[in-house]
Amino acid sequence: MIYQHPLHYLLGVEGLSLLRAYGGEHDRAFAEQRVAEIRKLLDDPALGDGVEAHAVDTVTGYRVWAETYDQPGNDLFAYEEPFVNEIVERLEPGVAVDAACGTGRHTAFLAARGFQVSGVDSSADMLARARVRVPQAAFHEGDLDALPLPDVHADLVVCALALAHLPDLKPAFAELARVLKPGGHLIVTDIHHERVLLGSMPHVRTEAGEPRLIYSYQHRASDYLAAALPLGLEVRACAEPRAGGTAGSRFPIAEWDTWPWSLIGQAPEAFHAASATSPVAIMWHFQREKSTSRSRSA
Repeated sequence: MIYQHPLHYLLGVEGLSLLRAYGGEHDRAFAEQRVAEIRKLLDDPALGDGVEAHAVDTVTGYRVWAETYDQPGNDLFAYEEPFVNEIVERLEPGVAVDAACGTGRHTAFLAARGFQVSGVDSSADMLARARVRVPQAAFHEGDLDALPLPDVHADLVVCALALAHLPDLKPAFAELARVLKPGGHLIVTDIHHERVLLGSMPHVRTEAGEPRLIYSYQHRASDYLAAALPLGLEVRACAEPRAGGTAGSRFPIAEWDTWPWSLIGQAPEAFHAASATSPVAIMWHFQREKSTSRSRSA
């Protein structure tokens, strides 16, 4: 059970901004404003109710989220799609796999570029939408740690915004590398662990309206490298884009479904200070070694 309270979130944001001030990023006046704002938040009756939510697996969570997943509002798409598309556009069309394809965002782009695409996802509900969106692609229901595809199958594998839901990256990376041909390319995008720390975790509800969270783990760059490098995957690029800009103005607190982003307006200056240097995504371009035999040191 995960307990989320608007006051707790805002106090955490204020605390992060004060730590940045303590480290020299902001002046005394800013720090004193944060303390004064904390006192106001503690006395704000609108921040009095918390919510208990169960964490659910992706199959359960995406069964609900599939209905709205493609609607505007997921700002991560704007950061990771250009990264993926730029790499894909430099490659010769061949066999591609969209692992954790969801509703087929990247599947559609790959197919349009002339790739022969197979999409794999554990959610039958997401796959149903992907099949309508990209009828020329082949889709398979399966997990990232057991892809229903043969060895050395693909020239390109894309795995977008999915690995953060796994507690351990190594089984999934082993499968992504297994289906990749020597010299093939692997593109991985994910939410950044600092964004997860700031509260970015998908909120869904059951048919009865009960709150549920699709849990996200805070994987560091070293976790990706520890999973990828022993498999002969070599790093070609890595990007950690930042959002920038201000957090907006104050506005009324909305329902739990929009937390934490609807809470930000209660302390916009603190949120901006806490998050200004935090990346929103981490994105990798790997290439598998062209030789299948690897020398090992004694």
